[in-house]
Amino acid sequence: MERIWLKHYPAGVPADIDTAQYPSLVTLLEESFAKFRDRKAFICMDKSITYGELDEHSVALGAYLQSKGMAKGARVALMMPNVLNYPVATCAVLRAGYAAVNVNPLYTPRELEHQLKDSGAEAIIVLENFAAVVQQVIAKTQVKHVIVASMGDMLGFKGMIVNLVVRRVKKMVPAYNLPHAVAFNDAVSAGRNMKLSKPTLSPDDVAFLQYTGGTTGVSKGATLLHRNILANMLQNDAWLQPALRKPPHVDQLFIVCALPLYHIFALTACFLLAVRAGGVNLLIPNPRDMAGFIKELKKYQVNSFPAVNTLYNGLLNAPGFDEVDFSKLKISNGGGMAVQRAVAEKWQKATGCLIAEGYGLSETSPTLTCNPADIDQFTGTIGLPVPSTYISIRDDDGNEVPLGQPGEICAKGPQVMSGYWNRPDETAKVMTADGFFRTGDIGIMDAEGSTKIIDRKKDMVLVSGFNVYPNEVEEVIASHPGVMECAVIGVADAKTTEAVKAFVVKKDPKLTAEDIIKFCGTQLTNYKVPKQIEFRDALPKTNVGKILRRELRDEKKQEAAA
Repeated sequence: MERIWLKHYPAGVPADIDTAQYPSLVTLLEESFAKFRDRKAFICMDKSITYGELDEHSVALGAYLQSKGMAKGARVALMMPNVLNYPVATCAVLRAGYAAVNVNPLYTPRELEHQLKDSGAEAIIVLENFAAVVQQVIAKTQVKHVIVASMGDMLGFKGMIVNLVVRRVKKMVPAYNLPHAVAFNDAVSAGRNMKLSKPTLSPDDVAFLQYTGGTTGVSKGATLLHRNILANMLQNDAWLQPALRKPPHVDQLFIVCALPLYHIFALTACFLLAVRAGGVNLLIPNPRDMAGFIKELKKYQVNSFPAVNTLYNGLLNAPGFDEVDFSKLKISNGGGMAVQRAVAEKWQKATGCLIAEGYGLSETSPTLTCNPADIDQFTGTIGLPVPSTYISIRDDDGNEVPLGQPGEICAKGPQVMSGYWNRPDETAKVMTADGFFRTGDIGIMDAEGSTKIIDRKKDMVLVSGFNVYPNEVEEVIASHPGVMECAVIGVADAKTTEAVKAFVVKKDPKLTAEDIIKFCGTQLTNYKVPKQIEFRDALPKTNVGKILRRELRDEKKQEAAA
């Protein structure tokens, strides 16, 4: 197929990337450890670790993990927020020849049990705040080895104070009983007296099992090989270079890592991208603490700020944000959910940097498309396919539709997963005969190769035979000056099959349902205008900040059935 988008690539971005330059992620990591040894690699709560320290800590922890007798390819679960232990543990797992299973630390016991059992994880490294959840399910899993980390592990003397506050003052560590668990620092210390046996790794070895959010049923593990993650890191790097090369010059790339490292967006676009460039990640353990987050931002001049729409919006509306110095901010990448025009334009006005929206999934490592990082106006699209990526818009029979027509976004490229872990039947459902991955999202491609997402297939609302896409309605509602956040779903309606319902968080306390309906009526065809408005203090979200329409739908179904 012709890649019509290549004609519109930013100057200097190659059509393809060299996927063979690193045989494994470990090769990349060790190259940076040697090249940038004295540079800071990660900063958290004012404490930094250098590339040299990251090298030494991860070798030791990797050797300790190997001493437990796990075979090459064994799965090790990581259940932590953004603390310094996380990059050390990730590097250790990979260097020992194992696969990392990233786990949301806020999982319920049921969710954790499923992921541990499904992945077959033999070990878990968990922050003590969440160890009680591990205790509840460990007997039902294959996990034999537990390493318990604490917030203060790598913070030096300050760590003792942090642990005291976390454990005794804020009481954030529920009591737990894991008799054979080993403390993180003890595991690292023990590993210093051991020798890491360097495994032979190939591009086709499993690097990560990245579990989907389970929005289409049971959560499945996207099997991401070393070559998948490497490819996407190189694709992102190539795509961002034009913006990074523009003045002002920076000696070291500085990335804000507020997105959780267990999420694929942060793993690739923050962690690995910075490591290859010898950059530094500012780890934010709790981005929902806006006051604390802004306090951290005031200390540094950041260059890259990947985030989701809700995080950008939250910062823009938080006191003190206007006091942050963004004079060296070069890139703001939005993903995970649709970026809204109102938020993008406010962010540009506040920081001088427009949000470049991109698109991807856990199954694609994640990036498939992106707007140029140095755009100066909001496009309303997810941009162009990144290097070595093919995007095809197809109908239900798998046939490519004409430009300008809606269809399912299908993708092919070196970043696409090898399949769902131990689920060949589920893998077959999402792969076409010619090797394209079916994303489940509906989009339209224009003549330049840019794609606009209309919505997910299952999120469509059917009103009297007309398709209504929630993203479009949400975009309109979010542009009302009295609205902070919103979400749109379909609810049962006797006359029209479904009706559009909007959930709104007010910015203006005086805002009424009539105000919103009247506003929407000026910009939307009548059948798209919400017939019901429900005001909420907050909307349900994933830990990444993505609004969960599914929860709202389920809630309304339960109410209707009662």
